[in-house]
Amino acid sequence: MRKIIHVDCDCFYAAIEMRDDPSLANRPIAVGGSADRRGVIATCNYEARAYGVRSAMSSRHALKLCPDLLILRPRMDVYKEVSREIQGIFREYTDLIEPLSLDEAYLDVSDCPHFSGSATRIAQDIRRRVSTQVHITVSAGVAPNKFLAKIASDWRKPNGLFVITPDEVEGFVSVLPVSKLHGVGKVTADKLLRRGIETCAQLREWSKVELAREFGSFGERLWNLARGIDDRAVQTDHRRQTISVETTYDKDLPDLEACLERLPGLLEELGRRMQRLDASYRPDKPLVKLKFHDFTQTTLEQAGAGRDLDSYRKLLGSAFERGGKPVRLIGVGVRLIDLRRVREQLELFN
Repeated sequence: MRKIIHVDCDCFYAAIEMRDDPSLANRPIAVGGSADRRGVIATCNYEARAYGVRSAMSSRHALKLCPDLLILRPRMDVYKEVSREIQGIFREYTDLIEPLSLDEAYLDVSDCPHFSGSATRIAQDIRRRVSTQVHITVSAGVAPNKFLAKIASDWRKPNGLFVITPDEVEGFVSVLPVSKLHGVGKVTADKLLRRGIETCAQLREWSKVELAREFGSFGERLWNLARGIDDRAVQTDHRRQTISVETTYDKDLPDLEACLERLPGLLEELGRRMQRLDASYRPDKPLVKLKFHDFTQTTLEQAGAGRDLDSYRKLLGSAFERGGKPVRLIGVGVRLIDLRRVREQLELFN
């Protein structure tokens, strides 16, 4: 049985800004782009969230919700340095660390000797040390697997700790809304709701075959998550799955033709980035991402399609049809095959 801790910093960028400038405490602040340049909120403190401000929201809309909101420019070098300091604390407990971003990570402490192997006490000590050494707060979740640990870390945010023991998994997951399951977005959640499925207990009434028929390859994943099953190991060697480039435009692109005009420039930049890939990756499926003026977005990829301009034009056209609205962001990319992992799997079977 694994012992997994998911650590998530509370409003990370904003917390660092408040730490470095105490006069910002107790007032609504956000870190992000300028409202007059179609900026987007990267994160905000809890005072701002009380007004409805959220990450990925346009700065202009955030100011409408909270006229007193102070939007600060990001200081990425500072945030990266703080992240390295926090990960240094993690490494004193385990080498099995999987960073998900600058402000969150999975830790496998199954073999950690500290505190007689108690994952709960390890998580408590990590939270204490980050608070006293880095002067920001983190929330943590402790569980037998990554799926549950991530849910647990959000359960008592901010500055909280939530533990799901192996004996508690069955009861906890049975009443869990399916919208909390990893990979279940709004579209899938709505599809489940139309079939009368709101909780994992209701999802368990469906067989693997029925779920596969309704949701394809994701159906088996749903079957496992509804039972609290997640066998994914903490990955210490983070490898790319895609390579992409995207641009947010100062003015919305009104139609498909305007989007297609931007495509050659985006593909040129994508080509430059792909040239920097090492030989352990092989390009696979092309993909396109569109974010519409109302912040809804769609991503489309196609197996067997080429990576030439004409193929991307067709993919972009299909993605645009899903929204049919003015576009604020276009992204193009390529799904990657990790040849290193392929070789490892072949060696395992041989």
